[in-house]
Amino acid sequence: MSKKLFQGSKNSPDYLLALTIFLLLLIGVVMVYSASAIWGEYKFGDSFFFVKRQLLFAAAGVVAMFFLINVPYITWQKYAKPLLIICFILLLAVLIPGVGMVRGGARSWIGVGAFSIQPSEFMKLGLIIYLSSYLTSNQKYITSFKKGFLPVILLVFVAFGLIMLQPDLGTGVVLVLTCMVMVFVSGAKISHFAGLGILGIAGFLGLIISAPYRINRITAFLNPWEDPLGNGFQIIQSLYAIGPGGLMGLGLGQSLQKFFYLPEPHNDFIFAILAEELGFIGGSFVIVLFVLLLWRGIRVSLAAPDTFGSLLGLGIIGMITIQIMINVSVVTGLIPVTGITLPFLSYGGSSLTLTLCSVGILLNISRYAKL
Repeated sequence: MSKKLFQGSKNSPDYLLALTIFLLLLIGVVMVYSASAIWGEYKFGDSFFFVKRQLLFAAAGVVAMFFLINVPYITWQKYAKPLLIICFILLLAVLIPGVGMVRGGARSWIGVGAFSIQPSEFMKLGLIIYLSSYLTSNQKYITSFKKGFLPVILLVFVAFGLIMLQPDLGTGVVLVLTCMVMVFVSGAKISHFAGLGILGIAGFLGLIISAPYRINRITAFLNPWEDPLGNGFQIIQSLYAIGPGGLMGLGLGQSLQKFFYLPEPHNDFIFAILAEELGFIGGSFVIVLFVLLLWRGIRVSLAAPDTFGSLLGLGIIGMITIQIMINVSVVTGLIPVTGITLPFLSYGGSSLTLTLCSVGILLNISRYAKL
């Protein structure tokens, strides 16, 4: 890619993509307050406790996003390897007792108190950038199992293995699926994926069997009413939130399930509270925004002026879409509980900041895309 292209051919970012992002972010802030006010009042004596932090994370993320909109995306190809090494160092550091912080049974955070980062979140973006660079430089080898496919798979599963040591199955699954999408669109053979799929199913079954709580989650997914006060509690309470919402919802702020029925409703299950308060129409509007985000993201990626930009854009929009599909499927009882946040809407520092940084890069790609 010539330097001239990146010096003189910049356009405005994709305004429809940017508007979609800001609408989702605004809805997210409103819903975090609505879903968390009672929890903040009960735990900290401040109904604004969670939303104030969400606003802080959102502000930091938006500043980072605007900065990245103005950084030519080709820059990341140069720093792909150092960024990946830093991500691996952080993943190793989080496993060290005294360095990594344990929350919800997983040693996934590094930091002090409420202000901490989740290295596995940054590994997702770091690996997307690296694979975009690697697959661009080695595209002629991608149809070769030994020279193209195997090195990528080994790298991805080393990252997945470190994440599973925390353990964080949800983030690990998103990372693996995102990377597989990137490898697939770069031209890998279907036969290689077939063999990997068989191996993956066997490995996934092994992970489930090795941890009793995962078996319980599967059991709860198949029949949550078998253990309504235990393993099936979250799914049942989520469905109890969605059902009464009806067409128009109970009204903003009027959720009943957030009153200590649905555990931490401002996190993984925020879509259930949204559906309860804003109904089918509100939930559908958010889904439409997500579909619009996917469409514009794919269009920008396919219109990028080089292979690196296309793969980077598809990796970013693939990661966000996979997370959305998993979260909404969990909330609606279609798949077992995985602990995945809903992009732009769920409460969380690392996840929100990482997502906004990612779409900042995507918006920069749109400045060079031939839309």
